[in-house]
Amino acid sequence: MKRKGVEIISVDSNFEREQLRYHFGFKGGYLTELWQNVVQIKSKGGFEAIGMATQSVLYGDANVFASTSEAGGNALMYAVTNKALQKIVNRKFDDPIQFVDQIIPEVYEEAKQLTGIEQLNVNFIYNALLSVDNALWLLYAQENGVATFYDMLPKIYREALSHKNDKIAVMYQISYDMPLEYIKTAAEQGYFVFKVKTGFPGDDEVMLQKDMERLTEIHRILKDVKTTQTTTGKVYYTMDANARYPNKALLKRYLDHAKEIGAFPYIILYEEPFVEENDEDVSDLGVLIAADESVHSEGDAYRKIARGYKGFVLKGIAKTLSETLKIAKIAYEHSIPCLCADLTVNPILIDWNKNIAAALPPFPGVGMGLMETNGDMNYVNWDIMKARHPHFGEKWTEVSNGVFELGSRFYECGGGIFSVSEYYKNLFKR
Repeated sequence: MKRKGVEIISVDSNFEREQLRYHFGFKGGYLTELWQNVVQIKSKGGFEAIGMATQSVLYGDANVFASTSEAGGNALMYAVTNKALQKIVNRKFDDPIQFVDQIIPEVYEEAKQLTGIEQLNVNFIYNALLSVDNALWLLYAQENGVATFYDMLPKIYREALSHKNDKIAVMYQISYDMPLEYIKTAAEQGYFVFKVKTGFPGDDEVMLQKDMERLTEIHRILKDVKTTQTTTGKVYYTMDANARYPNKALLKRYLDHAKEIGAFPYIILYEEPFVEENDEDVSDLGVLIAADESVHSEGDAYRKIARGYKGFVLKGIAKTLSETLKIAKIAYEHSIPCLCADLTVNPILIDWNKNIAAALPPFPGVGMGLMETNGDMNYVNWDIMKARHPHFGEKWTEVSNGVFELGSRFYECGGGIFSVSEYYKNLFKR
C-alpha cells in the first residue's frame, strides 16, 4: 500500500547547553560543552514530532570550530538548523530521504555564507539537519501508522537492516587524556572493545610519537585482560584518527609500533585515519580500515570500497538517518561490515543509533552488533539526561558486562524513539 505524504504546517526550535566533565579531545581540538538541538514539527494531519541532535561543530568541520569561539560555532550550527526549518514549513513530502536531499543544496549555500567558509564540510550540514531529519521520520511514521524502526524504513533499505541482534558490544572510548585508572576500571566492568582516539594535537611527528606512547600505555593495561564475550577470550582495540594522518607511510609507522609491542593482533579496525584529500589504497595495511567522515554520499562509499576500505562507520546520529540508510545499503550489497559510532550524544539519540546497530549484520570477530557510546563518561548531568528518556530504566538502556542486551520489547517499540519525552516537549510550551 502506498504511504501517505506529510504536509508541514508549523516548525519551532530550541536548544540546551550541556557541560562536559573534562576537555574532550579529538581531531586535534577540545570541546567543553555540547548543545542539544531540539525541533518541533507539526503536520496538517494533526501530528507533531520532536527531533533532537547533539551538535558537534568540531566533528562537523574543524575549520568552523577554529574560526570562532566554541559557543559561536554552536550558534552558527543552530542557525543553519533554523534555516532548514524555514525551508520545509508549508511544504509537503512523500519520503523523508528525498525531502532532505531537496533542501541540502539550499541549506549548504546559506551555511557557507553564515560561516564564511567556502569549502564547508558537508558533515556540518548533516549535523545541523539531524534534528529536522529525525522529526521528519517520526511524522512520516505517525501519518502512516508505523510503530517500529524496521517498518518505518522504505522497503529498498529493509534487507540491509533486517537483523535482530540479541546484543550490541559497546566500544569504550579512550580519549587523549583519559586517566589510565579509568581504563582499568572499564575492563573490570566488563568492557571488551576499546576505541582509542589517535591523532594527538601537534605536527605529524609529535602526533605519531604521542599516539605510539599512548598505545603502549593502554596495551600494558589491557593485554592480559580476559573476557567471556569473545571467542578468543581477549579484548579488542579499534583506533580512530578522525582524519589526522596525512598519508599511509606515517600510519604504517604506527602499525609497525603496534606489532613491536604485541598490540597488532588486538586491533580489529582502524577508523578514518587519513585527511580527506588522501586517496591511497589501504588494502595492504593488514588491518581493516573503516571510513567515517569521508563518506558523505553513495559516490564516496563506492570510491572507498575501490580503495580497499573494508568497513564503514555509520553515524545516523550525526549524518542523519536519511543519508545513513543509503550507505548501509551499499555496504550490505558489497559485504562491507558496519558499526555505529557516537557523537557523545544524549540518551535518546543513543537509541536512534542503537536501532541501526541492532539491525546490522553482526560485526566480524565480535559476533554481535557494535557501537560506541560515551556520554556517560563525558556529561556533567548524565544521570539527569537519562531520566528524560521516555523509557528510562528499561533493560536495553543500560550497559551490562560491556554490552546492551536487547529483547523483544526493544524491537517492539523501536528503542523508545516513537515515544515522546515530556521534558523536551515542554520546551515548546507557550
